[in-house]
Amino acid sequence: MSDGPDQSSSLPSEAEEKFPGFLTIFPSIMLPIFLAVVDQTIVATALPAIAAATGELERVSWIVVGYLIAATIAAPIYGRLGDAYGRRRLMFFALVLFMLASVLCALAPTIELLTAARVLQGIAGGGLMTLSQALIGESAPPRERARYQGYFAAVAVSANSFGPVAGGFLTQHFGWESIFLINVPIGLVAFALAFRLPARKPHQQQRWRSDPFGLVLFTVTVVAILLALERAQHAKLDALPLAGILFAGGLIALVVLIRHENRTEAPLIPLALLRMPAVWRSDAMALLHGAALVSLITFLPIYMQVVRGLSPSETGLLLVPLTIGIGTSSLVVGRLISRTGLTVVFPSVGFAVVACNLIVLALTVSTLSKGALAALLLWHGVFTGTVMGVVQVTVQVASGTARLGQASATVQFSRSIGAAFGTALAAFMLFAVLAIRNPEAAAAFARMVQQAGNAGSPHAGPQAGAMLADITAAFRAAFLLMAGFAAMGCVVSLSHPMRRI
Repeated sequence: MSDGPDQSSSLPSEAEEKFPGFLTIFPSIMLPIFLAVVDQTIVATALPAIAAATGELERVSWIVVGYLIAATIAAPIYGRLGDAYGRRRLMFFALVLFMLASVLCALAPTIELLTAARVLQGIAGGGLMTLSQALIGESAPPRERARYQGYFAAVAVSANSFGPVAGGFLTQHFGWESIFLINVPIGLVAFALAFRLPARKPHQQQRWRSDPFGLVLFTVTVVAILLALERAQHAKLDALPLAGILFAGGLIALVVLIRHENRTEAPLIPLALLRMPAVWRSDAMALLHGAALVSLITFLPIYMQVVRGLSPSETGLLLVPLTIGIGTSSLVVGRLISRTGLTVVFPSVGFAVVACNLIVLALTVSTLSKGALAALLLWHGVFTGTVMGVVQVTVQVASGTARLGQASATVQFSRSIGAAFGTALAAFMLFAVLAIRNPEAAAAFARMVQQAGNAGSPHAGPQAGAMLADITAAFRAAFLLMAGFAAMGCVVSLSHPMRRI
């Protein structure tokens, strides 16, 4: 989308006058952003292959969720450390940790060790995202910040969608281990570019103080509730007591966490920021956006590959239109915000259309041709890309310069926790519906996943059609849940107080 002759000729020089270091910073943070986001979803099309290699279907979703949990926990820590000590040195640390964890993922022989390595990788990935967001915020004034947050959102959300494409190609041609090893050469390039980042003096002069009790409480809260969902998805009476205990324990830990964070002088989670209407509504939008997008990117490839028999590469390529739509829309919305100052009108419309698209997908997923599905995903991506640029700029404007790190961390925190819980809830819905409708179909689906897309062989026979119908109904319920996430996002965005910047 063109800016017009006057705008396009003046903006670069104007940008250099206002924040001359930005053109140095921006290329240096693109690869860290890409690495952090793409690894949230690159495993999606590799999950059947990993399940087949390890023989662990029910635990395979923890490869995705473990990364997201760790990124969620790490985000506020990196945000406060960056405010206190500067972001350049932390970027180096996060990149090295990310590459080391990627190698450990590729070498992991069991699902348990792979999940542990993914947790380590998520700790690094959460830092890469938070530090990159804050670097943009401290390099540009508010109105122009929206323009560059549009670039950030285009890279971040497109990487999220590109993950399954790369994962499918690499898994099919080089094995699932390659989806982790590819991070090493990319990480080395990112490490070299990070030397261009300026070593700015931190805004926060006091030394950073840790909040270990808050970290423990937060970890217990998230892990307990996610484990409760994992147990409840079996829809068996003998699993419900443990699920109830875990859920109750998570809620108790959450209450204690809130009380502790209100009293401590150096809270892990900046509740003072989250009480600001513009901040908590923006973070809620990020949470619901992450839930709707990441759960879709995780489970749509599994459906297309396992149930409809597509190869990993074909499944990944189907998501290319989604990537194109998201990237293009993020760039356009960023420019429109920069020109007009308007903000929440874009995600308000975007969330509404995304909810409608997911309802259409739920009702037609079993009959859509590949061409029709690609067109729907392109349309879906255009409106999905209207959210994150707005979220970042409104949070950063509302929080002020001195707390950019904490503000950026709340967005990453919210998006990661939304992605983790959205994916877990979608898995709960999928497997619970299967278990309730037809336990035999649930067993057949497990065999289909382990055979990585050989859909016909596990359930040949007169009841094959009924089993496929039950499996499709379970996926339909999961897609309708994702539509619910988007609908809630629309409601939140309509009540957002910061309509212009």
